[in-house]
Amino acid sequence: MNKFFEGKVKFRKVDGNGAYKQVTESYIIDALSFSEAESRFTKEMSEYISEEFKIVNIKVTNLVEVHPSEGKDLWFKSKISLLAYDETSGKEKRQNMYMLVQADDAKEAYESTVKIMGNSIGDYSVPAVSETKIIDFFPYFIEA
Repeated sequence: MNKFFEGKVKFRKVDGNGAYKQVTESYIIDALSFSEAESRFTKEMSEYISEEFKIVNIKVTNLVEVHPSEGKDLWFKSKISLLAYDETSGKEKRQNMYMLVQADDAKEAYESTVKIMGNSIGDYSVPAVSETKIIDFFPYFIEA
């Protein structure tokens, strides 16, 4: 099963005034392991950054799904609370899961989350949608 990893990449970038500025940006990648995530981050970033860069952090995220949307710039993390029945205690229990949704604003991200969850057979709520600092998502592709 694939996991979603967040990687922070540090590099020099030209700002609006034409001066170089050191930045650290966050990206999400779909990979099977830390070593694959690091390898793929290095490959993907070398296509976008012509200068030297450094991967300063890689961590497993708590995301269960990522939903990119063509032409959207921002990434939002949606918290979804699923209502489940715990047979051992006999009580209803909320279980949280998180997904990353690309949208223009929080309202659109919320609406996209509800649409994605529309086929869900269980009860759920969307208690939070928050903007992230994620720059891009690199999905897993099988190379031919």
